[in-house]
Amino acid sequence: MRPLPEAAGAREVQSSPRSSVWRLEYGGAAVVVKQATGGDDAQARFEREITALTLAARSGGVPPVARVIASDAGCRVMVLEHLAEAPAPADWAVRYTDALARLHAATGPADAGALPRWQGPTEADAEAFAGFAGALGVPVPARARAEISALVERLGAGDHHALLHGDPCPDNVIVTRQGLRFVDLEQASLGNGLMELAYLRTGFPTCWCALGIAPAMLAEAERRYRAIWRVLTGTDVQGRLADACAGWLLRGDALVERARRHTTDHLAAVLRDDWSWGVAGARERLAHRLGVVAAAEEPDLAALAALAGAVRERMLTRWPGLAPLPPTRP
Repeated sequence: MRPLPEAAGAREVQSSPRSSVWRLEYGGAAVVVKQATGGDDAQARFEREITALTLAARSGGVPPVARVIASDAGCRVMVLEHLAEAPAPADWAVRYTDALARLHAATGPADAGALPRWQGPTEADAEAFAGFAGALGVPVPARARAEISALVERLGAGDHHALLHGDPCPDNVIVTRQGLRFVDLEQASLGNGLMELAYLRTGFPTCWCALGIAPAMLAEAERRYRAIWRVLTGTDVQGRLADACAGWLLRGDALVERARRHTTDHLAAVLRDDWSWGVAGARERLAHRLGVVAAAEEPDLAALAALAGAVRERMLTRWPGLAPLPPTRP
């Protein structure tokens, strides 16, 4: 893409290394211009995001995403509505799930194949978690191993068609006077919305901004999500939130930023070293997720819950300085 003309008031803004973003005036209105750059998958990421934005914009009223004004597939450029930010409300988590439910409900069975299917944890993830527990001196009973294998199978099954953001982090949602709106959908997929509703319980596992939402706020946010999904789809949410939370516990790659994923066994790395990512350390993130799974009350996750609790206690004994996740957005 050629440099944007100075006469348009173009100003480059901070973005990920995989995209270039400008803010400028277009047709008398402020817009955002985004170009997918870097990596062999730049074209695929552009197409994925455009498809997701188009699908999400079909809902009536204000969409839960920025509107697409124009796009050029050849240059991998999209012109998006500029979202003017407003102060975050005290019930930010509830408003977040309002927008998340509307995003998820934007697609259905007729949209199968429009986006890649969401990919859950694998048996390799399960083995890595068992290895982490064993290295801490916590035995993994046969029943727990069986529950983990069954969990992996459940999360990989089912024919779900919710429009998943792929990285629904606090910094990928803009608070506006018309509600919360999502941006940066280049990792969008189709799957079970519970995998992203679980972000609030599990501390936003793919995000630099890890949060520990207060229990009362969390309960209200999850209730609102289910209510809005019911209104928009006429159905109840399928699946179990406890399964989704346990799935995020198994994924060691959810302890590091995207550029470092699929490079090593990050659960094993936690034994040797801790590292900061955003507002929390890897061990603090993991301890939070272990506590969530330890509180699961599903009978067929009882052994895994007990294992998670034992691993968490061993972590807190070995590294007593671990702090809880911060309760509010920075």
